[in-house]
Amino acid sequence: MRELVRPRLGQQKSRFFLWASLAALGLRFAWVVWFPGVVDDSRLYANIAENWLRHGVYGVTDSGVIMPTLSRLPGYPAFLAIVFALFGIENFRAVLLIQVLFDLGTGFLIADLARRLFSSDRAGRAAFLLAALCPFLANYAAAALTETLEIFFTALALDLAIRGLGFGETDLAGLAKWLTWLGCGLSVGAGILLRPDGGILLAAVSAYLLWLLLRGLRPEKREPRTDPRFLVLAGVLVAFGAIAPLVPWTLRNLHTFHRFEPLAPRYATDSDELVTTGFNRWVKTWTADYVSVQEIYWKVPGSELDVKLLPSRAFDSERQREQTTELFADYNRDDEITPELDARFRDLAAERVRAAPARYYLWLPAVRIADMWLRPRTELLPSDPRWWEFNDDPRWLTVSIVFGFIGLFYSVMAAAGLARAKAVPGLGLLMVFLLLRSAFLGTLENPEPRYTLECYPVVIVLASALFSLERKQTSPSKL
Repeated sequence: MRELVRPRLGQQKSRFFLWASLAALGLRFAWVVWFPGVVDDSRLYANIAENWLRHGVYGVTDSGVIMPTLSRLPGYPAFLAIVFALFGIENFRAVLLIQVLFDLGTGFLIADLARRLFSSDRAGRAAFLLAALCPFLANYAAAALTETLEIFFTALALDLAIRGLGFGETDLAGLAKWLTWLGCGLSVGAGILLRPDGGILLAAVSAYLLWLLLRGLRPEKREPRTDPRFLVLAGVLVAFGAIAPLVPWTLRNLHTFHRFEPLAPRYATDSDELVTTGFNRWVKTWTADYVSVQEIYWKVPGSELDVKLLPSRAFDSERQREQTTELFADYNRDDEITPELDARFRDLAAERVRAAPARYYLWLPAVRIADMWLRPRTELLPSDPRWWEFNDDPRWLTVSIVFGFIGLFYSVMAAAGLARAKAVPGLGLLMVFLLLRSAFLGTLENPEPRYTLECYPVVIVLASALFSLERKQTSPSKL
């Protein structure tokens, strides 16, 4: 990153990064002061961190008793424990301020990634400015959640991978090259320790290295970055760096729970909790947007369900409507899903999947992906998620509309940048990650817009291609 701001760029360019950094900090500090995000998940992470720090037990407090847990990976609780040890237990203000610094670092990583890919300082500066002024990144920097750190390590891993492949001004050799690939793997591992879906980045890097390996087997396509020995060793170092940090966690789960769990359970449940697979599958047969997550999915268990909030696509017939109404009535008696009730939801889900498999496996996942990418990212704000009904407070309705246009602006710029820079070497890695993560998100029954934020380093880099000095003429075969 130092190439971005070294004196050779001139005083004017150095001032650019100074003022852009101050603008980024000012925007994020404003979020911290006026809209700090300390939600239920934040308090759960903090409870684990406090128990870990004070009692040496990685667990949650239940009725005054500390119970070991495997429902959350240890990355974010470890971060909170360090902050709490330095600045006081449950000092969320310190947590958010440190996250602001991480987010500023993410901006520099994105800028370095753009500069290397497009061989353009101008693209790097544009990328930094787009990251600095992005309200979505700033919003989550002010929330005690995993997103900011996850985005930082995603950007770091991608930047190190592009550096390791020899793109940019610096052609690494010897030990430095292999340390770069090990660093890439460790960055991926840090992301996985924060969220299990961080493994998608490992899959993306591995798939791209495999593609280069297969391409390098053709003598006419052989070049230093497609040398099979180089790619195999790079892949081994990335895999080792990504998996090694998970070993202590896996061994701890084997010892404590007698269960092989290298990540965290799919639905973030503990070993003694009922996993409502039937209810979850039924939700996936109709859910398409974030509103349904708030109004139905998150209410289970513990809150009453209103069948009137279900969209018409949740029923294929009047009989299904009556069956669903009965299921909701049975649930509302205790606001709990019993194994018997879960089995009835599973049967209903199976019926709906058999009736319309394309809807379940293709169309609804596609709509969920589109909703996560295009919905106004106001989930941490008081805005009404049903913004399109235009009955919200005028101030928050305006925020929803503006945020929607900002998200669309970033997406359109990224698409235009991709059209311009599609032949740039190394861009394939970013696109593999973008496509794999989007496809994975379509499989979720809870389409939350925040899940696409890990893709924003790629979005911003693609958008910055519009500001590179000249169009790249490299052959598409060198992706």
